[in-house]
Amino acid sequence: MSAATSPATQDGRQYSVSVASRVNLLILGFGILIVAILAVFPLFGGTEWTRRLIDFFCYLALAELWNLMLGYAGLISAGQQGFIGIGAYTLWLFSDILGISPFLGVVFAAIGGAIIALPAAALVFKLKGGYLAIGTWVIAEILRLIVANIKRAGGNSGINIQATSELVQELGNAAWYSRVYWWALAGAILAIGVTYFLLRSRTGLALTAMRDNDLAAESCGVNLWRAKLYTFLIAGAGCALVGAVQAMYTLRVHPGSAFSINWTAYLIFIAVIGGIGTIEGPIIGTIIFYVLRETTSQWGTWYFIALGLLAIIVTIWSPAGIYGWVLKKTNFVMFPLQRKLRYSGKGDAPPEAAAGGDVSTG
Repeated sequence: MSAATSPATQDGRQYSVSVASRVNLLILGFGILIVAILAVFPLFGGTEWTRRLIDFFCYLALAELWNLMLGYAGLISAGQQGFIGIGAYTLWLFSDILGISPFLGVVFAAIGGAIIALPAAALVFKLKGGYLAIGTWVIAEILRLIVANIKRAGGNSGINIQATSELVQELGNAAWYSRVYWWALAGAILAIGVTYFLLRSRTGLALTAMRDNDLAAESCGVNLWRAKLYTFLIAGAGCALVGAVQAMYTLRVHPGSAFSINWTAYLIFIAVIGGIGTIEGPIIGTIIFYVLRETTSQWGTWYFIALGLLAIIVTIWSPAGIYGWVLKKTNFVMFPLQRKLRYSGKGDAPPEAAAGGDVSTG
């Protein structure tokens, strides 16, 4: 996140191109402080809260990745649980079968998710809209059925991950969940960071153009298939990484839970509540979802009814989500993506600034 480039002169006036304002830089500093506190949280926060935050970071990472696909690339996916399940079973494969440390197995799980995403992209990119969503869901179900029929992997009953269970006994609960916590925190930071820097790149500009009008974007030279592929691979790798973290957290893998459609349902809820098409939206949505889950889950089926009613109310009140409403009222962006031309010279402001364009005076 850069504040400004060196000024350029034109007709005796000085200009500078900026992305972040002073307020954004203050927020960045505050965010770094929060991340530093979260990084050492297991040292003083207790095992119970450490385990809760593992779940929170996993949902946050998944929501950011799903929002990257729909909110910026316009790809409607209902099958992200397929990559989550692949990540969980890849961790089991490398840990129990190949004898690799589970902490290193998380990296191979992310690679496995990207490998699976490559042929899946070739299939689903032939579809659009709701058909694409159905296609991703079908692929996730196929992956679930394949895994459920592998007897070595426990079949439909699932299997305990022996390597993680042994490490829990060796390290103790507190030390084990601290290490899982750090992986979950790293996954959330990576999801937010990769999304931000991708959107700051030329590929990010191509994604937003493709989302708004794919035919117009293609006519301007945007390679639609390549832009979609980058997004799909990043989302697949990230979801698989989270799936591996979840497997370390639960100490077992089960096709019914690892490939559950509930994963995607929760991600849709989080993105809709927070605001699709913004980096800030999934953060707000995850906080709301997690607070609701912790306070109302004991209500049984009423918990799901409450989530559904809240989603309906928010979409009627503000179709762009909570942060979309905040953005509309204040025009304030926590994660600035657009570059602005700032006029810093003497004399009259340029015509663009007088017309209320992106040029600002300072």
